[in-house]
Amino acid sequence: MPDETTHLLDIQHLHTGFRVGDAFYDAVDDINLTLDKNEILAIVGESGSGKSTLATSIIGLHNPKNTRVRGTIAYNGQNLVGLDETAFNKIRGNDIGMIFQDPLSALNPLMRCGDQIAETLKYHTKLNKQERKEHVLAILERVGIPNPKLTYRQYPHELSGGMRQRIIIAIAIACKPPIIIADEPTTALDVTIQAQILDLLEDIEKETGSGIILITHDLGVVAETADRVAVMYSGQIVEEAPVNELFAHPLHPYTRSLLNSMPQLDNVEDKLHVIQGTVPSLKDMQPDGCRFAPRIPWIPASAHEAHPTMHEVGPNHYVRCTCYKTFHFQDALSSVEGGIVNVTD
Repeated sequence: MPDETTHLLDIQHLHTGFRVGDAFYDAVDDINLTLDKNEILAIVGESGSGKSTLATSIIGLHNPKNTRVRGTIAYNGQNLVGLDETAFNKIRGNDIGMIFQDPLSALNPLMRCGDQIAETLKYHTKLNKQERKEHVLAILERVGIPNPKLTYRQYPHELSGGMRQRIIIAIAIACKPPIIIADEPTTALDVTIQAQILDLLEDIEKETGSGIILITHDLGVVAETADRVAVMYSGQIVEEAPVNELFAHPLHPYTRSLLNSMPQLDNVEDKLHVIQGTVPSLKDMQPDGCRFAPRIPWIPASAHEAHPTMHEVGPNHYVRCTCYKTFHFQDALSSVEGGIVNVTD
């Protein structure tokens, strides 16, 4: 929710519901977010919080028969909500690139890697076959492939996980889209490859001016990479702030609980905080009230709003519900101070 009047992407009152029986249940519930050029916006939360559903709503990858999307996703003067498949195909790859969580399932096992990258260029550009190949080789080199000509001819199963992820990134950036969505781009990769992939995303953002939406559950990744953070819980954004502000002054009970669950190098022998309960299923999400309340039952009901809203508590720092004002950890010896976990025996 920055103050700028124009944004690369402007999401307002977005609802994405899935059909369960005869009713629709919102996995994304009244989301308001913006993305600007040269910005990495991280979307953080547990599995089931709605992060990936938000991403696939932006790029239109839901089956309209079983999904109901409402609200506004404004891009380049156009609302992406309600576009048909033909219109979305013109946007995917050219305007919005997607880096999928599992590269092996996202890539076509029967196509050579180079041809899969070239396919995007064939659809969105007027380059001839030779020009497309030269462009693909340049992209492969750009994403850190050591032998682009060899990799061009290889199939996905012949590559390592890190190499496959680089192919997915190459497909996503082939047409230099203004917006890139990276859905858990470092999942299942070792620490060294993770760092390389994140460095690559940062370089792409700086060189192309793209706005990047980084979806992750890893707060360490967020701290190293993001400019701004939106914390999602049960389909809603519960806190949003610049990355340094969020880690220095976390306010929402869920944000503080996530931070308190992070291992600290200087406290390797201390116990970690465990968040009680789980993210509710679609059918169990409360239409009203604070959705995190069942997981902090020691906080009185009077501390929560009946209809929680986002409160601006500082410059570009927003928090949902008033419960943050009275929240404390049930274990009085556990606390988050300035985003740092302190646990004593």
